[in-house]
Amino acid sequence: MFKDLIEYIVKSLVDYPDEVVVREVTGETVVIIELTVTEADLGKIIGRYGRTLKAIRSILYTAGLRVNKKVILELIDEPRSDVQIEE
Repeated sequence: MFKDLIEYIVKSLVDYPDEVVVREVTGETVVIIELTVTEADLGKIIGRYGRTLKAIRSILYTAGLRVNKKVILELIDEPRSDVQIEE
């Protein structure tokens, strides 16, 4: 649910939508969304003074309220190879 929402928003903002990788880790009360984009698109996701990223996180927070879960968005600069995450 949250993964699809983030993919839609982020792919609409970036120049290289095929390079967007979204991973979702779901717990009982917390959902962690890991977002990886190209270095060229990183500035577009963060936005001026972090406003775009803050707006995306606000949307996720509101969506999480509907299902009683806390949603955390992490922007990953480099993919980590030491962590195994189910997609």
